[in-house]
Amino acid sequence: MSELAPVKRLYIKTYGCQMNVYDSERMADMLAPLGYGVALRPEDADLVVLNTCHIREKATEKVYSELGQIRLMKLARQAEGGTMTIAVAGCVAQAEGEEILRRQPAVDLVVGPQSYHQLPELIARAHRARGERLAADFAPEEKFDALIAERRPTGVSAFLTVQEGCDKFCTFCVVPYTRGGEWSRPAGDIEAEARTLAEKGVREVTLLGQNVNAYDGANDTGSGLAGLVRRLARIPGLDRIRYTTSHPRDMDEALIAAHAEVEALMPYLHLPVQSGSDRVLKAMNRAHTAESYVRLIETIRAARPDMAISGDFIVGFPGETEADFEATLQLVREVGYAGAFSFKYSRRPGTPASALPGQLADEVKDERLARLNALLEIQRIAFNSAQVGRTLPVLFEKPGRHPGQIIGRSPYLQSVHVAAPDRLIGEIVPVRIESAASNSLAGTLTLETV
Repeated sequence: MSELAPVKRLYIKTYGCQMNVYDSERMADMLAPLGYGVALRPEDADLVVLNTCHIREKATEKVYSELGQIRLMKLARQAEGGTMTIAVAGCVAQAEGEEILRRQPAVDLVVGPQSYHQLPELIARAHRARGERLAADFAPEEKFDALIAERRPTGVSAFLTVQEGCDKFCTFCVVPYTRGGEWSRPAGDIEAEARTLAEKGVREVTLLGQNVNAYDGANDTGSGLAGLVRRLARIPGLDRIRYTTSHPRDMDEALIAAHAEVEALMPYLHLPVQSGSDRVLKAMNRAHTAESYVRLIETIRAARPDMAISGDFIVGFPGETEADFEATLQLVREVGYAGAFSFKYSRRPGTPASALPGQLADEVKDERLARLNALLEIQRIAFNSAQVGRTLPVLFEKPGRHPGQIIGRSPYLQSVHVAAPDRLIGEIVPVRIESAASNSLAGTLTLETV
């Protein structure tokens, strides 16, 4: 007998960070036993979830704009005698709370990032047209305890949340207010989830946290992210481990040593610096200087010489002068980045920086961002070009856009395109790199693979 098709359809739109991608996957896993299958378009869904991010510029207004469109879909469904439930989850839900329900009455549920485990109960209440519509408290241990253990990975790589929240209180950032303080999952729970993923064919996990290297869950190899990495590296079939996002303040000796000693830990580190000006860094409350950051990079590269570094940069922070910005460009030249994310500063309501004097004009921020991006692009192309002629182990993940092509990732997180059979998807294969572009590499299989 064939399985019955799901009687309900779920559409999740994910904004922002990789942790939101993980949260969306877990929401889908959690709702599947309730009969929710996947809808490819919001207008086809019985339940629409917007899993939001509050970091990007004008994030809140983008959510309200999207809700306006979905409201029309809900009205159209009702005109046909059907129903649609609309839920707003994630960091905008945490920050806005009841304001979302006030501004957009079509919304049925508001669920903060620590409360989405309550979705089944909240959905049932919404269907009964009574009870709570808002769940935005901070209780991460309850969230993870409530999640079903079973996961349905969709590929050979998967995200795995190990830490949430932030205690750093950078003056530009809303994370401490939307995700709460730093909290680490027990190592045993993480290992169990990682083992389940490996048994289902996952070869690579990326450990997620707002400050992932602040992880301090107890484990049998010592506390900290380094101990967790060593523990996960013993899982059969789990060949690659990555983590993001890190804070320079929490990059300790044990973690640096793990990069030198743990083969599964990939030589790619995302370590945001934000600015090269000590004056701006102090105003941001970053608790590091430009020099201490550069010295830290040198220590990491001494332990792992082929380490690729990526970073985050904010230009146009309040009071940033041309000299401050030039210090950022100088730091970039000194470090040499394989990739980076760069943004114009934008005010976040309620953050200390939003009230600082010296707010810069958009045209100044635009011009500085363009100069920074031009330098970062030169460095990224140079890093990619340096791989030409090398043979790299590539984990193949999916078919390419062209017939007979598959795509994988190098140890340095670069996309690699190769003409090869689909049977190699899920395998780690040596590939000789023949050419490089801004965003990808192309190569050929080595003779022993063929």
